[in-house]
Amino acid sequence: MVYFINDIITGALIGLLYSLVAMGFVVIYRASKVFNFAQGELVIIGGFIVWFTTMQAGLSLWLSIPLSLVLAGLVGYAIERIFLTKLIGESVFSMVMVTVGLLILLRGLVLLVFGPAVRPFPIIFPLKPLFLGDMLIPMNLLIGGIITIVAAVGLSWFFNRTRSGLRMTAVAEDHVVASSMGISVKGSIAFAWVLGAILSTIGAMIFLSGKSLTFLASDIGFAALPVALFAGLESIGGLILAGVIIGIVQSLTTNYLDPLIGGSLGSVVPYIIMLAILLIRPTGLFGWRTIERV
Repeated sequence: MVYFINDIITGALIGLLYSLVAMGFVVIYRASKVFNFAQGELVIIGGFIVWFTTMQAGLSLWLSIPLSLVLAGLVGYAIERIFLTKLIGESVFSMVMVTVGLLILLRGLVLLVFGPAVRPFPIIFPLKPLFLGDMLIPMNLLIGGIITIVAAVGLSWFFNRTRSGLRMTAVAEDHVVASSMGISVKGSIAFAWVLGAILSTIGAMIFLSGKSLTFLASDIGFAALPVALFAGLESIGGLILAGVIIGIVQSLTTNYLDPLIGGSLGSVVPYIIMLAILLIRPTGLFGWRTIERV
C-alpha cells in the first residue's frame, strides 16, 4: 500500500512538471491562437543556456538562474520578431506551419552548436529525496510541483484580472479587430513568446537538475502535449488537474500494467486519454466553446 501511494504522489508530481511545460503551449496560444510545436525545443534551449551560464561561465546559481531566464526571454523575443511578426493577420495555418519549421530548425541549431554529446546538467535542486515514513519523494519534482502551482495561479490572475492579460486574450481572438481597438498585436504576441521561453527554461531546470543534458530532452514537449490538449488550450488552471490525472495514470500503468503485458503502455496511455477527451469534448476539459451566429 505504501508503494502504491508513493507511485501516486510521484506520478502527480511528474504530471505537474508536464503542466509547467504545457503552460508554454497555453500562454502562446492564448495570445496568438497559434499552437507552438517547437515548445520542446524551447525547453532544451533553456537547458543549454542554464548549462552554459553555470558550467561554462562558472557563475553561481544565484547569478546564473536569473541570467538564464533573461537570456531565454530574449531568445523567445528574437524568435517571435524574426519568424512570426511578419505573419500577423495571416491564417492560423501559416503560423502553425512556421512553428513546425521552427521545431526542425531549432533542433538542428542545437546539434550544430552543442553537438550530440551528453553533458552533466548542474544540480539546481537537492538530490537527496524527502522521506515520509517509507515513502520517497524526489525533491526536484516536489519543488517543481510547488513552482507549477504558483505559476498557474499567477498566470491565471494575469490573464483574467489585468488589462495586459485581457489585451493578450483579445489579440488571440482577432488580430485585425484588436489592432483597430488600439491594442499592440506585435507587443502582445512577443510578450507571450517571452513568457513561453521563460516557463520552458524553468521546466528544463526542474526536469534536468542533476541529470544529463542532451538534445533528446526536447521530447518532454511532446510528453506535455496531452496535458495541454486534455485541459484545453485556453485554460491555465485546468493544466494542474489535467497534469495530475495524466501523471498518476501514467505512473500506475508503468509500474503495474507494463510488467504484466511486457510492453510500454505507460508511454502511450497519456495520448489515449487525450484522444478520448477530444472525442467527447474537442475543446478539451476546460477549453472555451466558441459560439458563432450563422
